[in-house]
Amino acid sequence: MAYLDELFSVAGKTALVTGAATGIGRMIATALVQGGARVLIASRKAADCEKVAAELNAMGAPGSAEGFGADVSTEQGVDALAAEVKARTDKLHILVNNAGVSWGAPLEAFPYSGWAKVLNVNVTGLFHLTRQLLPLLDAAASDEDPARVINLGSVMGTQPLADDAYSYTASKAAVHHLTKTLANEFASRRITVNAFAPGPFQSRMTAFATASDDQAKTVGSRVPLGRIGAPSDIAAATLFLCGRGGSYVTGAILPLDGGQSVQHGMTLFKE
Repeated sequence: MAYLDELFSVAGKTALVTGAATGIGRMIATALVQGGARVLIASRKAADCEKVAAELNAMGAPGSAEGFGADVSTEQGVDALAAEVKARTDKLHILVNNAGVSWGAPLEAFPYSGWAKVLNVNVTGLFHLTRQLLPLLDAAASDEDPARVINLGSVMGTQPLADDAYSYTASKAAVHHLTKTLANEFASRRITVNAFAPGPFQSRMTAFATASDDQAKTVGSRVPLGRIGAPSDIAAATLFLCGRGGSYVTGAILPLDGGQSVQHGMTLFKE
C-alpha cells in the first residue's frame, strides 16, 4: 500500500453521512467516496439523496454511494434511520452527524418553536442516532483502527456570538461539549468522537450570505486567512480523521474556520 493511502485511505469502510444532499455534508460524502468508502447518504429529501448518490457514483471513484430519505428531527425518524442503516450493513466504520438546521430572529421575537426545532435536530437527534448505531460502530472498531464519529459543530459554538441565531449557537456549543463527553465514554470501546467547527462555507444554510462570488468574497474578507472555506478543506479534514492519520485523535473540536475561533477585537497595549 502506498504511504499516503496507508495514512488517509478509507477503502473498505462503510460510512453514514446525515444531511449529505447539500453543503458540507455533500463535501464529506464526496471525500469518503473518493477515498474508497461505501457511503450511505441520508436526509429529509430522499430524491435529493438518490440524485447525489448517482452523481457520486458517476465520478469513477473507488468508493460508492447509496441515497435514501431520513429525518432526525423526531424520535420516530431516528428509529427509522437506525433501522434502515442496520438493514443495509452490520458494521459502521464512520458516522458523520452532519444534519442540522438553523433559525434566525431578533431576540424580542425569537419563537419558542425556533428553539425547539433546532435543538431537536442538532443535539437530540445527533445523540439518539449515535446511541442507536453503537452496536454497528462496536462491530467495526478495533485497537488498531477505531470506529469514527464526526459531529458537525460550528465556529459559533466556540464564540459568544448569536447573529440572531440563538438556538443555533447554543446547539453547536452543546454539540462540542457532547463530543468531548462521548469521546471520553467511547474510548474504551475503541470509537473516536471528534467534531468539525466550520466557519463560513458555501451551503444552503449560508446561501443568504455566500451564494454569489461577491458575497463570498465579502464574508471571506472578515476571516483572518482572507477567504471562506473550500470543499477541499472539508475533504482533507475528513480523510485525516477517518483514515489511519486520525486513529489516535479523539475529543478534538477541529476549527475549520480560517482563524475565526481565535479572532477577537480586544487589545491591551497596542494601538
